[in-house]
Amino acid sequence: MSQKQSNSHKMIIAGSFGAVVALFIIYFTYAYFSPNTVKYSKEELVGKILEPEIIPTRKALDKDVYDQKMLALANRLPVATSTATTTPKVYAWPVKAVYPGDGALLPFTRIIAYYGNFYSTKMGALGEYPPDEMLTRLRKEVRAWEEADPSTPVTPAIHYIVTVAQGTAGADGDWTARMPDSEIEKAITLAKEVNGVVFLDVQAGQSTIQKEVAAILPYLKQPQIHLGIDPEFAMKGSQKPGEYIGTLDASQINDVITMLSQVVEENNLPPKVLVVHRFTEKMVTNYQAIKPTKQVQVVMTMDGWGTPELKTGIYRQVVASEPVQFTGVKLFYKNDLRSPSTRLLTPIEIMTWRPRPSYVQYQ
Repeated sequence: MSQKQSNSHKMIIAGSFGAVVALFIIYFTYAYFSPNTVKYSKEELVGKILEPEIIPTRKALDKDVYDQKMLALANRLPVATSTATTTPKVYAWPVKAVYPGDGALLPFTRIIAYYGNFYSTKMGALGEYPPDEMLTRLRKEVRAWEEADPSTPVTPAIHYIVTVAQGTAGADGDWTARMPDSEIEKAITLAKEVNGVVFLDVQAGQSTIQKEVAAILPYLKQPQIHLGIDPEFAMKGSQKPGEYIGTLDASQINDVITMLSQVVEENNLPPKVLVVHRFTEKMVTNYQAIKPTKQVQVVMTMDGWGTPELKTGIYRQVVASEPVQFTGVKLFYKNDLRSPSTRLLTPIEIMTWRPRPSYVQYQ
């Protein structure tokens, strides 16, 4: 319990002492003479009356189970081998990283997300379909992944672009538009309807990724809200979004990780998931310097579109071959089907990838 909550409860106790005593006497009389009732001390009873369980139980991390799940995700991808029998094989996956805090989502669940912006029918499923239809489609994808991998529970997600890169400079000259609170609240409400989580996604334009993440920190204090950042729209100098492919360095990503870690620590939250989009090597530089923390789990997501063969190749080249911690993939309902002869990758096919993605996004 935080100091603020503790002080609040003390005030309630001081202001309502008579009512508490009355409730205690009634409960104690019943509890004492009921043979099948567990007996509580006065202090325990007062706590149970005034402090209902409002925070979901956070499951403690089982490191053995964590290691087993990470090994299953790895699907074993060797990066170096030796012919000498005394030298073991070296594997890129699972990545050696710090264990997460209690209540971590990954690798215990697979996140299946619908992506987009409510103002645009061209940016993804969130804006293309009416809410009810969108949620029905999301539930269908969730079931498909549950069938493809019955050993891994699925967590639905609403992945909402909260800072959108623009084709014009705008009043502040940073080539971005921040979404109003009402639209963010809409994303949160929709996620609740499917017992899911929320990702707020940032396209920095000519602003900085740190500034745009700072603008949504109040929302990130909620335990079910996570973060996505898009290097494609992180511009340098006079570059304009859409005309150039942007880039983020590990140092900038680590700045974001530090910000999220602080939010988790200060608000006693379960670990956050940070999704980083990527479809070229230059979009993320110095990947080996990215440092996940106990408070922040990092997912590198393959963001490119194309045929199943092309997407598989890009995944191997820019995600699997440059390991950070977890991986993801984005599937495009339209762009992946631009050619009449192509189709969408299936969950069964993606489960054969090395490593297996922990995060799957549909646009």
